[in-house]
Amino acid sequence: MHSPLVKLGLIAGVALSPYPALAQQIGSELTPMDDAQVSAGTSSVDTAPVEQSGRSRKRAEPRVEVVPYIEAQQVLVADLKSGGEVLTYSTVAAGVDASVATRRAQGQISLRYERLIGYDNGVDDQDTITGLARGSLALTRELSVEAGGIAARTRVDGRGAAPTNLVGNPDNVTQVYSVYGGPTLATQAGDLSINAAYRAGYTKVESEDTVVLPSGQQRFDQFDDSISQVATASVGMQPGVLPVGWAVSASWEREDAGQLDNRFDGKYVRADVTLPVSPTLAVVGGVGYEDIEISERDALRDAGGVPVVGSDGRLVKNVNSPRLIAYRQDGLIWDVGVLWRPSPRTSVEARYGRRYGSDTYLGSLSYRPGRDWAVNVSIYDTISGFGGLLNDNLAALPTQFLSSRNPLSGDLSGCAFGQTGGLCFNDALGNASSAAFRQRGITASVSGKAGLWDTGFAVGYNRRKFIASSLGAQAQIDGVTDENYYAVAFLGTAVDRRTRFESNIYASYFDSGFASAGDVLQTGANAGLYRQIIQGLSASAAVGLDSFRQENFDSELTASALLGLRYSF
Repeated sequence: MHSPLVKLGLIAGVALSPYPALAQQIGSELTPMDDAQVSAGTSSVDTAPVEQSGRSRKRAEPRVEVVPYIEAQQVLVADLKSGGEVLTYSTVAAGVDASVATRRAQGQISLRYERLIGYDNGVDDQDTITGLARGSLALTRELSVEAGGIAARTRVDGRGAAPTNLVGNPDNVTQVYSVYGGPTLATQAGDLSINAAYRAGYTKVESEDTVVLPSGQQRFDQFDDSISQVATASVGMQPGVLPVGWAVSASWEREDAGQLDNRFDGKYVRADVTLPVSPTLAVVGGVGYEDIEISERDALRDAGGVPVVGSDGRLVKNVNSPRLIAYRQDGLIWDVGVLWRPSPRTSVEARYGRRYGSDTYLGSLSYRPGRDWAVNVSIYDTISGFGGLLNDNLAALPTQFLSSRNPLSGDLSGCAFGQTGGLCFNDALGNASSAAFRQRGITASVSGKAGLWDTGFAVGYNRRKFIASSLGAQAQIDGVTDENYYAVAFLGTAVDRRTRFESNIYASYFDSGFASAGDVLQTGANAGLYRQIIQGLSASAAVGLDSFRQENFDSELTASALLGLRYSF
């Protein structure tokens, strides 16, 4: 087994320039417990905002943009490895791209419905909804309401087929929806900063009972739906009145899943201090208490004791089963570290501590080398369920972001970038297991503009350890650890006033952790050309080459091409 650094280097070498398929938040401020302690003012190091580019200043002006559209496309998909079969199909789509940026409201949405028409030639008719949205509305100067949502397609089982370009009839893929919303309070009482927030979310994964796994592999249970809740509160003070900054914060997280009545319940309280050492350097630390419990119910079993699987491919819950504890952790938590802000353009934070009953490492780096460039690194360590992770990622998404779609399938690329950083959903969307998990990893990204070219590059590593009761129907997944290495990049430019070119390259390496399950290598690239014909009407052409290779499983190499027309109202 190669080391993580060696594998990251190999993956980065495959994808040397363009786009999405990441994991976790990129370039956020470090929040060991929750966002509240940052806004509570635990640091005295220079926090002046990064200088904004001309594009950012323009975006700060009040504006409302709504662009609905309809689209028709013809797609060709060629199998270059297993028999050379060539399939064609058509798609018709309707969507809307909208953005609002006013004094009280900030938000953005990209939503698309697509109907695939297969002509009975091996491609099934299907409907797909994809979209990403995030918004905030200020009710008063201190109180605001936030909301967000995502509709996307996800892999059902990380050991199954791993199509990189979801054209035609991709195997091991299903639809997922997730939304969240809630109020946020930020106010002052003298020198005290007071913050509170609550959000509730819902996540749903459609059933998919046709997943094909390599020989000898047993399917694990698929996520169905869940309701997740998060409440946070904090009070703190900046250094000045006292020689140190301080904050006291508390939070509660809960996710109730329908499948096997899986439940995640976590309560946390902690105190943080910031000790300035110089105008740019501070020592930071915190201590607190956590109480986490993850539980589930057993599945209904037949006369032989084998768990019963329903028509949707999921385990059937035994409503009379007692609640089975999968994970319980309570006790002291702490971390210490340094915060360095040598300039308004640079912020570095690193912490080491104890949490979840073991060592934990956290860190972040944010660097703006120029007005049009951003460098971000994030080291994270969390415990969550599938729905809770999606809601957390949505809440971290900027209210003004840049996202793009695969030109051949219409799917969101997986990442969205804002002025202060970016966020990618591929860590959550890579595996729709109903079991909770602990995930640790690192992501790094570079994005910016050089002349007429927009470019970005991201690389990362994600390690996920599943948590399930040893007495339940998912005992075989408890303790299983999978690893994902990835690199993505994009490159785009305006050829002239009416023409734009965009290209994407991506690669990932997945090690499922199950005995005898083969590793998966995914690679791909695509390019699209967009040309305005007349006002409102544009034409598009795109090509792509995608592959996945997996031990003990059929590998694929496909080429695809597209021609289309779009009318924007």
